[in-house]
Amino acid sequence: MSEHLSAIIQQYKQDKESVYNTWFINNEERLKAFRSIRRGVMQVIEDIKCKRFPNDFKGSSLEFVLASITEQKQVFEGAAHPFYWKPKLRIPDIYEHEANKQAFGQFLENCLNAKAEEQIIKEIIRLDSIKIKGLGPAVASILYFLHPTIVPPFNTAIINGFNFLFKDKKKLGSWSEYLKLREVLIDANSRHRAELSTDLGAVAGLLFEIGTQKLILGTDEYLNDDERKKLEKAIERRHREVQDEKEQESLHTNMQYHLLKIGNALGYDVIPAANDRSKSCHGQSFSFMSLSSFPTMSCDRETLNTIQLIDVLWFQKGTNNVVAAFEVEKSTSIYSGILRLTDLSFTIADGDEVLYLIVPDARERDVVLQLSRPAIRKNNVPIRYILFSDLQQHCESLCKFGDSHHIMQKIAKAV
Repeated sequence: MSEHLSAIIQQYKQDKESVYNTWFINNEERLKAFRSIRRGVMQVIEDIKCKRFPNDFKGSSLEFVLASITEQKQVFEGAAHPFYWKPKLRIPDIYEHEANKQAFGQFLENCLNAKAEEQIIKEIIRLDSIKIKGLGPAVASILYFLHPTIVPPFNTAIINGFNFLFKDKKKLGSWSEYLKLREVLIDANSRHRAELSTDLGAVAGLLFEIGTQKLILGTDEYLNDDERKKLEKAIERRHREVQDEKEQESLHTNMQYHLLKIGNALGYDVIPAANDRSKSCHGQSFSFMSLSSFPTMSCDRETLNTIQLIDVLWFQKGTNNVVAAFEVEKSTSIYSGILRLTDLSFTIADGDEVLYLIVPDARERDVVLQLSRPAIRKNNVPIRYILFSDLQQHCESLCKFGDSHHIMQKIAKAV
């Protein structure tokens, strides 16, 4: 099995359009998601504690967390569905049943604060024993972003891939089945860690590819005509998604370039996200447009790592004082950008900085809706947004006539 699995892993890693290459590695959005989702889970816990958590999924802080997770796409497609409130079935019963709601909140808090694998497994077993209707191992997709080396994500495609690869018949909605699956997966991952990763997202992505039949084990001779057509459609769809992602990434880089250019023209020290400094646009390297190193800041390493992943920061010249922070969102990501800016505000706010979302024109309505949410407004974090088209159109004028970062408010919109 080990040699067979090694060959499958190599096939998975060599496919340039596989989850491994398009989501797991070299993906800034994936790295950013961990801290922002963690911050979102903290908000869910606080809402449950203070009895602010509503009796519906829609409009809740939990919806925001799950939306941030599904924005990761691919492996997490459909992750929110199990949490939708289904009134006819009265599931999941964390909306109308206060004791279950409190138990879910305590479960999340205990898992958030857990330091060891044993603590998390204990919490899962305890949650399972309460038998909250409709609250099964879909929760693992949340836990993955809290403990990526301990908890693998879980959904229909992943379990289908697991059953196919390991010749098993595990069921979708059972915590006990999930824990058994997890043991097998942890063992297989430990034996192939050098080929995969300590982060269980890599092996979960492998199962996802197998489960969606985007990765065929061996040849496709065993497929009938209908199955082969289904496979071809899945591969074509994935190809379109990858091409779309490349186009969005190009737009993302273009927006960062405009922000760096304007910041320089206004007399600020500017810097892009840590893993974007090697990028270039319109023949100009980001490294030549920005600070050679990130300013020294007095905060813990995790917080600093998060701040360094903000798409563009403007600092008061020669200082570490942030005057403006910009998160450039693609057409698929809005929720996580809001969470990151909120988190940044809690971390470094001193009153003089302005936070901006740079968003595709087609997502303006959605941005307004999300920034209007009570869960966001009650944080009193002033986030403005700028449309892609406005930033492109007015870049030269802002550079020429601006005298401070306040000039950005001319093209920014508030909710």
